[in-house]
Amino acid sequence: MTQDLIILIVSLIVIIIASEIFTNAIESLGSKLKFSEGVTGSIFAAVGTALPETMVPLVAIFAGNSAEISEEVGVGAILGAPLMLSTMAMFLVGCAVWVFRRRRRKTSVAPERTGLKRDLEFFLFVFSLAFLVAFTPSAWRLFRIFVAVVLVLSYFYYVLETVKASKKLVICGCATEESKDLYLSAIFKDHMVFVVIQLLIALGLIIAGAKGFVIGVEHLAAIIHIPVIALSLLIVPIATELPEKVNSITWIRHGKDTMAVGNITGAMVFQGSVLPAIGIFLTPWTTNLTVTASSVITLLAGGWIYLLVARKIKITPPLLLVNGVFYGLFVLIVVARL
Repeated sequence: MTQDLIILIVSLIVIIIASEIFTNAIESLGSKLKFSEGVTGSIFAAVGTALPETMVPLVAIFAGNSAEISEEVGVGAILGAPLMLSTMAMFLVGCAVWVFRRRRRKTSVAPERTGLKRDLEFFLFVFSLAFLVAFTPSAWRLFRIFVAVVLVLSYFYYVLETVKASKKLVICGCATEESKDLYLSAIFKDHMVFVVIQLLIALGLIIAGAKGFVIGVEHLAAIIHIPVIALSLLIVPIATELPEKVNSITWIRHGKDTMAVGNITGAMVFQGSVLPAIGIFLTPWTTNLTVTASSVITLLAGGWIYLLVARKIKITPPLLLVNGVFYGLFVLIVVARL
């Protein structure tokens, strides 16, 4: 037990340090490539920090000891990640805005709204499609493969639209700016090669930290006898989503709201399209009451943020508290079924 707790603490420290190194490198990369904060947060940062949770379902599906357990963990991790991002991650953004309100000199989060609206529209579309296809008969294999292809193509279209919108945003003054000089520039000159090297170092540390965290959590779950479905839908996503949360909190502290929120919503699009497509290809992709509750709450939480954006309502910490309540509701559902 003590050893597992030490692993958890050390892994968390590694993730926090790596996330600071990662955000610094990502800002330098976006600045050098002259991309908007939307592209930097929603694509570069989102996909980069999505690597740890992308590995979890793949490892579970390919390397699991039991086919049934592997599929349960795989599907749970795939659908649990967007749940964490749309609920707890958004709630923590609200908390960060409140905690750093004096430094920020404002009590609301103000990301670039057109990009946020685009992220949420794509996410609600792809995640709804991925969720609904789970209710189709397993004999509809060709149709399911078609849906998986649509999900992947949707993500590539999303990337193209985001990059296309970036050009106008840069002209309007929303280009990515570095909060600090590249850390490696203290030793080497500030060059794109060293930006990439620092980025790779940070990603390696993030993956290592997330892996250590997951191992520690799994051992503790076994000790206290937590069911596999609870592990895959609650505990694993918390561990693997830490990079996004820490990155976003760092950007909130620096007042970079577009990158902070885009880091979350961009990851939601990626994990709501590409990962479910993998799940549809590699697993029976069926649902149960717990997974259904997870998906419905995810859509409600994402829909709530979309409503705020569409109606141009100022996004304040009390409004993001609703997303935390959604997560609490899901936890109650899981606990009730244990």
